[in-house]
Amino acid sequence: MIRKHTRRAAKASFAVSLAVAIVIGLLAAALTRPANAQRSMGPTIILGTKNFGEEYILGQLYKQALEAKGFKVSYKEGVGSSEIIDAALTSGKINMYPEYTGVIVLDLAHQKGPATAQATYLAAKAFEEKRGFTLLNKTPFYDSDAFGTLTSTAKKYNLKTVSDVKKVPTKLQYGGFPECQTRITCFKGLTDIYGLTNLTFVPLSGISIYTALDDGKVDAGDVFTTDPQLASGKYTILTDTKHIFGFQNVAPIVSKKITAAYGLKFAITVNSVSAKLTLKAMIAMNKAVIIDKQSPAKVASAFLKANHLK
Repeated sequence: MIRKHTRRAAKASFAVSLAVAIVIGLLAAALTRPANAQRSMGPTIILGTKNFGEEYILGQLYKQALEAKGFKVSYKEGVGSSEIIDAALTSGKINMYPEYTGVIVLDLAHQKGPATAQATYLAAKAFEEKRGFTLLNKTPFYDSDAFGTLTSTAKKYNLKTVSDVKKVPTKLQYGGFPECQTRITCFKGLTDIYGLTNLTFVPLSGISIYTALDDGKVDAGDVFTTDPQLASGKYTILTDTKHIFGFQNVAPIVSKKITAAYGLKFAITVNSVSAKLTLKAMIAMNKAVIIDKQSPAKVASAFLKANHLK
């Protein structure tokens, strides 16, 4: 367009030609960067995570994938438990974080657990929609709480299901994060739904449940189904026949202001990451961070590059 216009204006004065060219150049430049201009004027994506290894990996995955697509992200790692980070979300301190669908339904909404993973996702999304947020797509992998113990302990008392704990003739020390004690998906479910009266809760802070089990500080405790330590065979998960731990796929909670401001490109970027998070992939990344002591940022970066998301 500039060359054609210049030819048509060849007989005009140099000053007029230059002025027209500058105007056209400015218009062309503006047309080539609408997404960046819109992004710079939009709300900041303030991405938070809860306070454990798997969440740090998830946070880095979403953060780096968004940044690779040009989004500006303010990252707040290790905000706290679900109850604490939910307060940060509703108060506006963050506007996005990865959460487990069953936790949303059972622990935040205090609703009865749905019968399927999809029903749990839909119930969680409906709850968040009423509060001005939404859920993007859920991950293929799920990570639920579980009743874990040393395999030697399970064999000693012939424990296969959570209900079997009733027949243990002594009090068992049950370890977990402090918030586990009041959650229906954790210790409260064991006492209120299973009726286990021979458990004493031991709050753990700054120590792994597996370290506590190995050191004899607890007899059993709250583990997670994607924990890489479970692959060793040293630990046993008891079958949850009453399904108190629910369905725990991950789905990013996002403010509707963010999804409205950035539209389809934002949702596609986040959903593309979630779609790749299989159980096998998550256990491998958890092992790299928790067992091999690699940084969550490094592990997330390698995963995104391998899957052409960065």
